[in-house]
Amino acid sequence: MKISKKFSLSVLAATLSVVSLTGGAQEDGYLKPAVDVAKEINESAATSQEKINAFSDQVDSKLQTFKTINKETDGLRIYNTQLDKQIANQVQEMADLNKSIDEVSVIERQITPLMIRMIDGLEQFVQLDVPFLMEERNNRVADLRNMMDRADVSPSEKFRRVMEAYQVEMDYGRTMEAYSGILEGRDVEFLRVGRSVLVYQTRDASEQGVWNQDTKQWDMLPTSYRTQVTKGLRMAKKQMAPDLLMLPVALTE
Repeated sequence: MKISKKFSLSVLAATLSVVSLTGGAQEDGYLKPAVDVAKEINESAATSQEKINAFSDQVDSKLQTFKTINKETDGLRIYNTQLDKQIANQVQEMADLNKSIDEVSVIERQITPLMIRMIDGLEQFVQLDVPFLMEERNNRVADLRNMMDRADVSPSEKFRRVMEAYQVEMDYGRTMEAYSGILEGRDVEFLRVGRSVLVYQTRDASEQGVWNQDTKQWDMLPTSYRTQVTKGLRMAKKQMAPDLLMLPVALTE
């Protein structure tokens, strides 16, 4: 707010009135002091007015600064309120996370014995199953046992690997496969049809045999099966289209 400058103008008007009443003839040494005093008053009033104006400007500036700071304070108060809510949320999330970590620790203590029992069951299953790819399957079980002792493998990865081994064994039951191997010192080719049939044939196709799951030994096959075994080997190697095979299948109770 600025103070009016009417005061300085009024003093000047009064001085002019005095001068006009006295007339030019009386402008002598008697009136000169009064004029000088009026002049000094005007100058003093002008100086005071400048100070008043400066003070008024300062008041306006400080008032504007106060309004700005007050507005910023209101904004900070709202921001702090929102920040308090976020901090409370984060504290709750930390509590939930700590609870989850505790639950994971409990699950980990429970799942480790389960995985060991699963590996034991898998090993027993491989030993009792039809003896195909025995080295590969036994190595898979051994790798799982070694993995269980490793601290650099997470429990979730260990469980995934155990389940993956079970999946591989399940897939054997619905696939057909041909592979080479050594049987009683001879180089032969094996044909596996699921888990139902496991036969072998020598390289010169002069001899064929089938695994007898009941007696746990190989039985010789008549030469009449030679064509069927050869056909099955070619089908497993994707050398011919799938077709009907006539092979001996052991009956199970």
